[in-house]
Amino acid sequence: MKFRDAHIPFGLSWTSPFAKWQGPLAEVNSLDMAVDVTGRALEARGLPPEEITEWTLGCTVPQQYGFYGVTLVSRRLGAGQYGGPWLSRACATSAVVVEHLATQVELGAHATTIGVITDRTSNGPLMLYSSQRSTGGAPLAEHWVLDPMKLDPTTGQSMNDTAENTAVDGGYTREQVDEVALMRYEQYVSALADDRAIQRRYMVPVRVPRRKGEDWVEEDHGVFPTTAEGLAKLSPVKPGGVVTYGAQTHPADGCAGVVVATADRAREIGQDGITAQILATGFGRAEPAYMPKAPVAAARVALADAGIEMSDVDVVTTHNPFAVNDLWFADQMGYSLERMNPYGSSLVYGHPQGPTGARAITELIYALHARGGGIGLFTGCAAGDSAGAVVVRVDG
Repeated sequence: MKFRDAHIPFGLSWTSPFAKWQGPLAEVNSLDMAVDVTGRALEARGLPPEEITEWTLGCTVPQQYGFYGVTLVSRRLGAGQYGGPWLSRACATSAVVVEHLATQVELGAHATTIGVITDRTSNGPLMLYSSQRSTGGAPLAEHWVLDPMKLDPTTGQSMNDTAENTAVDGGYTREQVDEVALMRYEQYVSALADDRAIQRRYMVPVRVPRRKGEDWVEEDHGVFPTTAEGLAKLSPVKPGGVVTYGAQTHPADGCAGVVVATADRAREIGQDGITAQILATGFGRAEPAYMPKAPVAAARVALADAGIEMSDVDVVTTHNPFAVNDLWFADQMGYSLERMNPYGSSLVYGHPQGPTGARAITELIYALHARGGGIGLFTGCAAGDSAGAVVVRVDG
């Protein structure tokens, strides 16, 4: 979908740290976390919540009191007269939230909108479905987080299987996969320089209430030190395969936020009057059981709608749960692996599902600003062999 007047004000997209599941955020309701982080982010940036007239919640893992959705979030932040939809599109949730907000702005329905995107994979709900036909009326059970990773009901294959299938099609070796994993880790480490100076610009700490006082999570938790030697020692998840636990992401907890506004409004509330114009969004699917291929399909849709060639793109960020994702994208799009994910990626810092894409979009905007402007592409895969993409332009 192409847009002409939808902008992310510079500084008005942010992310919390991501914490590996069953870590320091495991007991924090993701809606509570999102309310607290969003409130402090808006206050620090000088944007009163009541000036935002369209609120959208992106969330894929049910939480207690989640039935009330976005109305819970906006009311608790002092904008109770406004609401909006709860959107969930697996790991492409951030992209669909951005598209919805940009559409509202483009149509003239709202001048200032926000996406609050949050998920907790820790302690995911065990869903019990009533069944009068089962023996003794026993309910059907589904672990909301774990079961979908093991089985796509339309293909009978796991998430890991989709990576191995793609690796076979691409002819990728174990060495190639490990090289990408190490590169992404080294890029992430480079973003920690000068006491995390880059991350501190867009990362909002998470407050963890305790019985006595509170703790703070100020940086990513659970990132595992990666070396070529360490990767080489790992066994493939699937016997005979090329994907190890070192070359795939880990589930995580976290949240993110993004404001989308008209050009005039974005220049008014953004830092130094700078905006990231949303040129287009796009969604696509790959053939069944080839999820890592899907970001290419989504990227091609978004680029075509934006009227942009791949050769015009200055920076790419990806949601890459497998290193295989980036290998396939680089081959199919003719784009250098080194020009992707300059601040690391979800392969390294983890994957809370819904907000993962919003973090990658935020990092894309900051990377473009750091180079003096340019055109950027975010693209990332999602369950169902699908993907979402967003194209933005940051002026110098």
